[in-house]
Amino acid sequence: MNWFIIGLMVLFVVLGGIILSGKGDCLIAGYNMAGKEEREKVNIKRLRLLIAVLLFLCAALMPLLSLFLMGGLTFAVIILVASFVVVYLANTWAMKK
Repeated sequence: MNWFIIGLMVLFVVLGGIILSGKGDCLIAGYNMAGKEEREKVNIKRLRLLIAVLLFLCAALMPLLSLFLMGGLTFAVIILVASFVVVYLANTWAMKK
């Protein structure tokens, strides 16, 4: 595994920790640009959890990138599916009723 992959892993873990701690709401795309009334519709704790889990998943799967083309393709497919799941959950589970 090369230093670039290790650096990305560390970056994703640190960003996930920042978001999970509540200090990185400005890093969540869409939430930081939403108006006050739109933000009130979102359960921010659940949204933080979703985004942090996605970042931790990316960090955990980073070693697949150091493999050959098949590892990179597998990584891309898994992250794409996980991203769709996070977007769906962010629009359903993370919304206040």
